[in-house]
Amino acid sequence: MSSPSQGAARRPLPEAAPENASTRVVILAGGRGTRLAPYTSILPKPLMPIGDRTILEIVVEQLGEHGFSDVVLSVGHLAHLIRAVFDHGRPVQTVNGSRHTRISYVHEELPLGTAGSLRLVSGLDRSFLVMNGDLLTTLDYADLLRRHREAGNVVTIATKTRSIKIDYGVLHLDDAPGPVTPVVGYEEKPEYFSTVSMGIYVVEPGALEFIPEDRPFDFPDLVHALLNAGQPVGSYAYDGLWFDIGRRDDYERALSAWSNGNAFASETDG
Repeated sequence: MSSPSQGAARRPLPEAAPENASTRVVILAGGRGTRLAPYTSILPKPLMPIGDRTILEIVVEQLGEHGFSDVVLSVGHLAHLIRAVFDHGRPVQTVNGSRHTRISYVHEELPLGTAGSLRLVSGLDRSFLVMNGDLLTTLDYADLLRRHREAGNVVTIATKTRSIKIDYGVLHLDDAPGPVTPVVGYEEKPEYFSTVSMGIYVVEPGALEFIPEDRPFDFPDLVHALLNAGQPVGSYAYDGLWFDIGRRDDYERALSAWSNGNAFASETDG
């Protein structure tokens, strides 16, 4: 792995709980990244560069700093490039030099969906983390795990409030039939706010029973299945930095934040 960049400020981290070292983290790194084409036709999304490192290197380092040292990469598209970066499972030393991260792999021969690939991972017999491999955040993974256990959820989803701005005037219409419908309201370029998934989850082993073995299955499918069965699913609200690198504008914002020396230190979106 390349050495840590000097361009990004770092926050002091709390002492990691010893049990975090035995908590598995599954990073979903097998997608094709069609939203970032044509870049992802030759490079998987998790290997998109941020400064002098890749997204995935930064994520693995952050996990190590929070005490998580057992990482499973679920790979598929251009998997050989991801394996080359991590030298085929060689332990990865974090920036502070005090911990090492063990990297292992599962390979999707066919797309299984974001939840379906968990069927390939052995040893998920206690609480574990799952996250997309194309995101960057200053989320405290250890606190997320702790709050999940306190809440007693089967799945806890890290969430963030995102705004969606409509660039047009929005009309509110009456339901009366006819070729010309009465207008009852008008909003000029309104902005709406929604709670969205950050693509980071804490999962209990019992949730795996709801994942079918014979078809692709995504995390929204799993959440629906759990809710239909009356299982507790929770939201861990986070208001700090988060970039979904699958979106071109977020990738550009992440590059800008990194080059300005503010990446992964700010507590609010830029």
